[in-house]
Amino acid sequence: MKIRIAPLFIAALFAAVTGSAHAATQPKDPDKSQVVSVDRFSDVAGTLLRRSADATLPGPNQPINYAKQPFNTLGLSPAGKPVLYYHLDVQSTTPAPVYVLYRDGDNEPVQGQLNIIDTIPGEKGYNDFRQVWRVQVPKDYVVNTIADASTLIQSGYKRQKTDMLINMPVVPDKSYAPLRFKGGTTKLQSAWYRGLVAKFFVFDEAPLTASGDQVPTSPIYDGFTANPGQPNGGERFHMEPNTLQTHNIVGTVPGDKDYSPLWLRIVYDSAAWSSVHDLATATRAKVVPADLLLINCPIVSVKD
Repeated sequence: MKIRIAPLFIAALFAAVTGSAHAATQPKDPDKSQVVSVDRFSDVAGTLLRRSADATLPGPNQPINYAKQPFNTLGLSPAGKPVLYYHLDVQSTTPAPVYVLYRDGDNEPVQGQLNIIDTIPGEKGYNDFRQVWRVQVPKDYVVNTIADASTLIQSGYKRQKTDMLINMPVVPDKSYAPLRFKGGTTKLQSAWYRGLVAKFFVFDEAPLTASGDQVPTSPIYDGFTANPGQPNGGERFHMEPNTLQTHNIVGTVPGDKDYSPLWLRIVYDSAAWSSVHDLATATRAKVVPADLLLINCPIVSVKD
């Protein structure tokens, strides 16, 4: 019995064997592609911000307004000046990859090509912080022909990991974060994720460089109305009367050599709150036991 093999199958098989399967892929139009659904507050995605613990948090794929509580906090700089930072929940020191495509011989990314990510919040390996991988594509590469990480890896194109990090939290479409330190872009950006469009913010208040393939950290000293371990302890920041001003002291600000928006939380004794007003007084305060947490909190404003 003879088996007839369709010509199209033969062509596809030949393309795969020769490593040029990507050539048969049709380019995608980001403006006409589906936007992926995102939920940052599910129990698998969130740590401090979980809908199961706070029913007021936005529902799955509902836009997030970072101008509202509990998504921003007014703290104090090392010098005791007010600083505003966004609260983007706990993250790991292990960055996720973001793939940036360059044509052979070019020093600028392929114009119009969306960068490519492989995870969204709630998935294993997701991180707001992404390490840039530079991908070399041929001169004749057609923009947005590749729109997912698995196809990119299977293409055989040369990939090179860099030490550049980007703080690019993936959020639901139409989310709003109106402030950036010294005028960075507030517009939602787009990346490819498995052939869908993922929306994300960029926080670029300071350049970030991987240290041994890890995201660097910086300390923050938090003061609560009650210490962790006490009734309702570690739940509410202690604020000055009739204001949103906490005495949370950040260890660094943008421009400092060791600044990082990934903060190692240190909790000082609530009894010391009134005496803590800058980094010097924070480091002298008694430290109390608390869960070890690393939280993504990019600074968006520092009072001079």
